[in-house]
Amino acid sequence: MTTALSAPPALRAQAGRLDAADPLAPLRARFLLPPDVVYLDGNSLGPLPAAVPPALDDAVRRQWGTGLIGSWNGAGWWEAPLRVGDAVGRLIGAAPGQTVAGDSTSVQLFTALDAAAALRPDRPLLVTDPGHFPTDRYLADAVARRRGLDVRRVAPADLPAFLAAEGHRTAVVSYSPVDFRTGELYDLAALTRAAHDAGALALWDLCHAAGALPLDVDGTGVDLAVGCGYKFLSGGPGAPAYLYVAQRHHAALETPLPGWTGHAAPFDLAAGYRPAPGIARARIGTPPILSLLALEAALTAFDGVDLRQVRAKSLSLTGFFLRCADELLTPLGFAPVTPADPARRGSQVTLRHPDAHALTRALAHHGVLADMRAPDLLRFGVNALYTTHTDLLEAALRLHTLTATGAYDRTPPAPGVVT
Repeated sequence: MTTALSAPPALRAQAGRLDAADPLAPLRARFLLPPDVVYLDGNSLGPLPAAVPPALDDAVRRQWGTGLIGSWNGAGWWEAPLRVGDAVGRLIGAAPGQTVAGDSTSVQLFTALDAAAALRPDRPLLVTDPGHFPTDRYLADAVARRRGLDVRRVAPADLPAFLAAEGHRTAVVSYSPVDFRTGELYDLAALTRAAHDAGALALWDLCHAAGALPLDVDGTGVDLAVGCGYKFLSGGPGAPAYLYVAQRHHAALETPLPGWTGHAAPFDLAAGYRPAPGIARARIGTPPILSLLALEAALTAFDGVDLRQVRAKSLSLTGFFLRCADELLTPLGFAPVTPADPARRGSQVTLRHPDAHALTRALAHHGVLADMRAPDLLRFGVNALYTTHTDLLEAALRLHTLTATGAYDRTPPAPGVVT
């Protein structure tokens, strides 16, 4: 292993002071982090919470192994999508009865987009971010084809002006509060108000926000929201996603996938579909119980946690890493992409470098797990529940050494390699 550069004393001292004063430091013990690994990829896949293995062991051995089919009632499996949905709802500022968990993010997003369009049937435009995550863009196009809508791609900064001109024709705007590539934070409340002023609905993808910063979907008037369970919520690979629909829309909510578990009387096995009252009508198929119970256990990592403290520490972490980057990495050709302004920064720092992929692979070989986005962005995600300032200093030092010595393989990755 390449020996890392010695830390400048001022940076080492600052990291030590900040970590010593961290009120959230004990929460690191709620995760089973591998030794000698600096994990900065929790914005793609959260690490394993300590509560998950015993919960899954019980679910498999006792609930499934002993209770068998009786666990649908006896162990509360049937209620799990709504129960886990409410647990997520507490993290996004949703009152009970408005969030359901289960199915994938793509299914939940398709459901939300289509349902939103159905709530504004006389409006021909679906507006979304040209820089949105690919699935969000693909599904916007798919729903537009299904509903006969036109898709307009408008950058978040340009959305208020667009709505001032075309808002009367806009059915729904679909955005994320955090840019998945750069970590830039957008003003969810202001953009939601702009949509409502135009009579449109606001749909938010919270994948890179939930669990990382305080959200108030009820208070800010969000109409619909979706998010995954496997990033900051640490529910495991492919963890169930969730769908939030504000209660004011429940009576008119029409979902495009009317599955049997969303029926008002699912065990009547009726020939025709009659939607269940409330958010339960957004249930679709038989829920993935083992994954739901893993997510439910993972969410206990947030028990007693004030998300305002999470946000404060996240900003401290990302601000410190930007300082490390400025002193150690900028002279080597790295350029920060994430805004320096804390009000415009999510829970990650993105740096630009032409060898982003090669350096990400080399960092992993040296015990620092981050990721990259093509063609030249290195992403360093922080989670205030377990990331330390010392972690970030160590990452910057190892990245400096690898770059300065050229000790990395620039061979392009094979097609299909996960990055």
